[in-house]
Amino acid sequence: MTNSIQTYLDKSLVVLKKFDLLPSNKEETGLVSLLEEIVEVDQPKVLAIAQTVKYMGQFNELVRDKVETINVSDRYNDITERFTSIRDDSKVLVDQLADGKIDFSEKMYNWKMKVMRGTPHKRFEKIREIYLDVEADTKNALDRENEILDAYMDFRLAMKQTEALAYEVKATQNKNLENAKLVFDNSQNVVSNYKENNESERSKLELARDEAKRSYDTQEARMQLISDVADNLKVGYNVGETLIAKLQQTHGLKKQVYDKAVTFFQTNEHIFTTMDAVYTSEQGLHESTQTLNAMADGANKGLEQIASLGKTIENAAIKAGYGAQLSPSSVQMLVDSIVSFQTEGRQLINQYRQESLDNANEIQRIVEEGKEKSREAVLKYQAIFAK
Repeated sequence: MTNSIQTYLDKSLVVLKKFDLLPSNKEETGLVSLLEEIVEVDQPKVLAIAQTVKYMGQFNELVRDKVETINVSDRYNDITERFTSIRDDSKVLVDQLADGKIDFSEKMYNWKMKVMRGTPHKRFEKIREIYLDVEADTKNALDRENEILDAYMDFRLAMKQTEALAYEVKATQNKNLENAKLVFDNSQNVVSNYKENNESERSKLELARDEAKRSYDTQEARMQLISDVADNLKVGYNVGETLIAKLQQTHGLKKQVYDKAVTFFQTNEHIFTTMDAVYTSEQGLHESTQTLNAMADGANKGLEQIASLGKTIENAAIKAGYGAQLSPSSVQMLVDSIVSFQTEGRQLINQYRQESLDNANEIQRIVEEGKEKSREAVLKYQAIFAK
């Protein structure tokens, strides 16, 4: 059994050494010191018990402190906030485009949003990065927990075998106690039944009785000590068994969550990739939709205007193409104008002909009159010159 204990103990001590928790050779626990008092009861077994219990503190520290320091923080909150911001910012962008344009203040808000939180694509990349970090940390934590729990279970098996050894030592000590009690009872009876007046002999008998009493007290103290060790090893193992079961349960749930997370991410990563693409393209989708609606609205209004304008133009064209071109009143005005012109023109022609004739006659008169005066002047000057 001691060899089996050492086998389990050696396996568990490897982990203590890894976490630098091995006690120095100079360290000695109080229980190990007490066990020295009963080493002569059964030296190999008591030494095996002492060799095991001296590591109890280190293994308790290993589980208490090293498992406690393994955590994955609350980075899930960061993932949640980034998903929320992607949804909220996408809704804001759609609301901005509702009026078909993005004004200066909205542009400044979008710029600030990208600077502070990044684009949806960058946020999806960050979510993936955070998840992979959490996955790696969780895997590391699970490996460490598993290593610690395995070592602790090996140590507990060694402790259980130590408990069995303690009860074997207790059984041996119980025999020693019974023998001491028998010797003490016999020596007491001898003293009680001694009737002689030899004080020296009585003193010797009383000394033997007192020595037997002392031996009995020593054996009883040893019996009490080994009983306490055995009983407390049993209680500690059984209570620890429930606690270690709870710890294993928590560890198992953590392992299950980790397995589930890895499986979910690996089999659904394409969903996150698609969501990334959807949210990225969604920003341009609304603008494209509004552009198409604006084009359709413009086309519809143009068609309505063409329909109204075309009817007016086409009616005018029909009238021009198939209706009368010359108005009778217009022709009448033209005829009246011609007749009037001819009537008035004839009068004017006669008037102007007469004026022209009169003008010609007047010019002729004036010219002839001038010629006459010129002739008279010539004749007059010739007469004077002749004198």
